[in-house]
Amino acid sequence: MARKRQNGGAARAALLAAVLLPGAALGQSLTADGQTLPIYEESGSLFEGPAGPALAPTEDSDSNARFADGTEAAQTPSVARPGSVRIQGSGDGDAASPATLLADQVTLDSENRLTASGGVVIWHRGARLIASRVIYDNDSGAATIEGPIHLTQPARAGTSQETIVIADSAQLDPNMQDGILRGARLVLAREMQLAARQMRRSENGAVTRLDNVVASSCQICAEDPIPLWEIRARSITHDSRTRKLHFDHPQFRALGLPIASLPWLTAPDPTVERMTGFLRPQFRTTSGLGFGIKLPYFITLGDHADLTVTPYVAASRTRTLELRYRQAFRNGAMEWNGAVSRDDIEQGETRGYLFGAGRFELPRGYLLGFQIQMASNRAYLLDYDISDADRLWSGITLDRVRRDRMVMARIGNYESLRDDEPDEFTPSVVADALWKRRWTPDRIGGIASLEWSLHAHRRSSGEDVVGRDMARGSVSLDWQRSEILPGGVLGKVEGRVDADIYRINQDSDYEDWVARADPTLAAELRWPLARHSGGVTHIIEPVAQLIWSPEREAEDDVPNEDSRLIEFDEGNLFSLDRFPGWDARETGWRANLGVGWTRIDPAGWSIGLTAGRVFRSDPEPAFDGTGPLAGKRSDWLLSATYQGANGLALVNRALFDDSFSISRNELRLGWFQPGLQVSAGYLWLDSDESENRELDVSELTMAGGWQVAQGWWATTETRYDFTADRAQKAQLGLEYRNECVTVEMSVQRRFTSSDELRADTSFDLGIRLGGFGQQKAGPGTVARRACLR
Repeated sequence: MARKRQNGGAARAALLAAVLLPGAALGQSLTADGQTLPIYEESGSLFEGPAGPALAPTEDSDSNARFADGTEAAQTPSVARPGSVRIQGSGDGDAASPATLLADQVTLDSENRLTASGGVVIWHRGARLIASRVIYDNDSGAATIEGPIHLTQPARAGTSQETIVIADSAQLDPNMQDGILRGARLVLAREMQLAARQMRRSENGAVTRLDNVVASSCQICAEDPIPLWEIRARSITHDSRTRKLHFDHPQFRALGLPIASLPWLTAPDPTVERMTGFLRPQFRTTSGLGFGIKLPYFITLGDHADLTVTPYVAASRTRTLELRYRQAFRNGAMEWNGAVSRDDIEQGETRGYLFGAGRFELPRGYLLGFQIQMASNRAYLLDYDISDADRLWSGITLDRVRRDRMVMARIGNYESLRDDEPDEFTPSVVADALWKRRWTPDRIGGIASLEWSLHAHRRSSGEDVVGRDMARGSVSLDWQRSEILPGGVLGKVEGRVDADIYRINQDSDYEDWVARADPTLAAELRWPLARHSGGVTHIIEPVAQLIWSPEREAEDDVPNEDSRLIEFDEGNLFSLDRFPGWDARETGWRANLGVGWTRIDPAGWSIGLTAGRVFRSDPEPAFDGTGPLAGKRSDWLLSATYQGANGLALVNRALFDDSFSISRNELRLGWFQPGLQVSAGYLWLDSDESENRELDVSELTMAGGWQVAQGWWATTETRYDFTADRAQKAQLGLEYRNECVTVEMSVQRRFTSSDELRADTSFDLGIRLGGFGQQKAGPGTVARRACLR
């Protein structure tokens, strides 16, 4: 029979359930990569908790995150929005609050001792204590607990703040905070296990010291008591206030064999996300630098800034120092990455790079950004695996986007790292500004838009033609309206006027000042037809579009600086103008004809086809007589898409003439499942002098990851040039993860070479032990080992 008694003695005895459990205060934290977590505290919130760091976790720079001009965007840390809150755990409460005691028997003897025995369970301040017997002496204030003892906080189960204490017996001091536990085991965040003959708590329960202790985050079984790795020490002290583990004379062992010993060691416990200290080392071997090691040291500079210093030493006598500085502000964040090196690749030369970026919120919804990119040369960026960028951009941006209007401004400097682009002949300083607004006219209906834009660029060369400088101002007014006609036909009319004024310097082939205006009229008919039978839906839509704009006079010609790379696909088949910039525009009579068909299956997959062609009254001079849009009839456009319920997606678009000779073809494949991720593409392009493409392009790219076995995740990436009959890049990675260790390996080969670049092979190895600081979850599964029973 269970009894419940609430009095002063029972409350004080139950208090041990809370004080034995090490505190798990939230705050600054460290990951294996020195990442930081954005947490803002809202004053006056009903949910209170300590404020955390404001910087967001760092993500790997995406090589595909490029601007439209081909330059690479630098990494900028994201920042959490103010107003985020953290819910206070149920384990916090009033220390004097009453406790709940459940036991088979509760007695109070003549010596003023309270004894609870038989399935004792004590609840207090969110903590739960399970024991065989509890004896509390009201006169001396001492408490004796007989085990087995199991102390937890159920509200924090499964979180990084969970702590479990297991012991054979315990003796508490009169303050009910400190004491000794024998045969104790401490489990932090279900990761780090510490087993000792004796555990002592002091400083009002904030400090826990374990003597003759073994620590490991690996699974330990009775039939196999030797873990994959363990640390044995004379003592380990855990401070719940700083969330640090202090090891006295630790000895690291792997598979039971001693590997290394130290006089002392300090490490973060598993609840820490961000803390000053060494991060995991990285071992790297390359053809040019030989074997080397990187040892990053992470320094916290408060909650809103940090610095990572990474010395890199390699067999080629390279001396490299890498730096990363990050800081968050109330209205934005910035990040700086840089390095300086002296090595054997370029004897006596000091090389380096500096990438910086930031983004800040301004009043009225404006966003101000800056980016700085500088490097000694492209070879340095590739030798040290920094970036594949071959064009660098430094400058500032200002933009604001609303539902019906947009403002954008950008000014900066370009630096080309390509051998075929001399800096003096390519635009270096470039400035752009754009303002656009859309609205619905009251009387005529439809949608109208007005756009203003400015552009200017300057070359450093003073030579005629090749040193040309230009400035342009443009305004565009557009109006369109759609109506449903009899028979379900959708009709649309559109009108647009584009006006430009150019200032051209250092080019004798053109006038210094050029002003022009280009009106455009268009009419479009669409007839969507749908059929539904047996759960299957078929949709077919023929489209016809007729467009007119006047032929351009010779004196209105300007150099084509921003419209040289022209796309022709299902996305712009029915566009008024397919040139990507302002310098060139399509003119004359033209008709865009096409048809689309889609089949939607109830099983969850769908397939679609789009076919179309462009007809002209006269060839468009701006196409220079080449490309799929040249002549009176363009190439045929055929696009096919497939979307499966199993995560498989296919897209193929092809351009071919009447003799079925393919000028362009692009195939993309994506397949995403829990144990398989594949992304592949094949591209074919005919040579085209107008686009500075002297040779045909036939290229295959592929990236994938798959679950090889439980805990094993493999990745691969390759790029093969069929025209040159050689690979340009190949990479293979392998990662193994179980409950206590993560091993990451990768080998990469770069095949391209030139006067400045050379082929290179690199191998990277990283080993991370679990239980020290919070760690990000990787792809795939974790090898979970279980004990045999």
